[in-house]
Amino acid sequence: MRLMKTLTAATTSLLLLTGAAIAEDKGTIKIVTQSPLSGQQSVAGEGIMLGAQLAVAQFGKQLTDMGFQLSLQPEDDQATPNVGVANANRILNDPAVLGVVGHYNSGVAIPSSEVYAKDNLVMVSPANTNPAITDRETTRAIANRICGRDDIQGPAGANFAMDTLKAKKVYIINDKSAYGSGIAQTFEAAARKNGANVILSTGMDQNETDFSSILNRARVDQPDLIYYGGTYPQGGLIIKQMRQKGLKAAFLGGDGLDSGDLQKIAGPENMTNAYFTTTALPLSQMPAAAAFAQTYKAKFNKDPEVYSAYGYDSARVVIEAIVAAAKAKGGTMPSRAAVAEAVRGVKFDGVTGAIAFNNRGDIASAKYVVIEAGKSADANKIVKIIDVAAPGGS
Repeated sequence: MRLMKTLTAATTSLLLLTGAAIAEDKGTIKIVTQSPLSGQQSVAGEGIMLGAQLAVAQFGKQLTDMGFQLSLQPEDDQATPNVGVANANRILNDPAVLGVVGHYNSGVAIPSSEVYAKDNLVMVSPANTNPAITDRETTRAIANRICGRDDIQGPAGANFAMDTLKAKKVYIINDKSAYGSGIAQTFEAAARKNGANVILSTGMDQNETDFSSILNRARVDQPDLIYYGGTYPQGGLIIKQMRQKGLKAAFLGGDGLDSGDLQKIAGPENMTNAYFTTTALPLSQMPAAAAFAQTYKAKFNKDPEVYSAYGYDSARVVIEAIVAAAKAKGGTMPSRAAVAEAVRGVKFDGVTGAIAFNNRGDIASAKYVVIEAGKSADANKIVKIIDVAAPGGS
């Protein structure tokens, strides 16, 4: 019920934006968000949606002043590929939609973007890190992201595990999703290259809640590190069950663990020796974040989530591209293909940092952060930040 009220409020407030004085009605433009708005990952998905809503409210005037009606259309992909694809097909059939901000899960974004590509509908992702998002020829023209990639994040985590944590015996678990298995594979390859003894590397279904079989074996093998490729609902349970079984091994994962709910699920008392890497720079490290966070809280009566600022900047990219494409067409409604092409030329200093894309649709330079998890998200500590240019492209 709370979520429905949020969506209703979001849609209403954005439709009010179209009530501004418009000299000439040139038609309706819709920007869609696709993220999980229900289920275990709804906290992260709602943060993306609300960030995009704020961007439309702040930057959409450029389009309404040109005579267009503008609205944001939130879609719930339920963190499920089939749902994301079904939504994508419906979205594609609405000619008013000129851009998509999404997704949270790479496993949803990859098949959904294949649908968008059928009619050149551009996607700007705030959170998808699997290399396949931008590496596929079939979606090369429309798929973009403002976050980093797992083929850099995974090795960064492995280097930290070997060099700083001094891990030698390693367990690797993944949730079998495109994201989870992908980052686990890149971590494992780098860990083995660095001399780690990978005792176990296995996948567990995303709906699994009991990790006793693996953790009981770990009590015998006594690994130095358990690495998890997946998202925070399962990651928190693994940490909790590790500590309940007396396992003192370090825990490490990727940006799917980057949520304030991680500690709530795991239990703050269990967060000792737990780490994660992330492509989402903490707000404290973003020079423009203080004003963003203040405005966000005033509008939504809650603090931004991890990917809220990334949803905000992604939506701004779409708006700037639509404006540029419309101006290039004499102020008239642009085509989807023109908007997709214009995205690659968008450049601005966003809340998350400098926004500019290479010819693959990757952000030109991304930051990767190693975090030591505290008893609450507010107590997380930054271990190090590295800035890496996107591989390939130009």
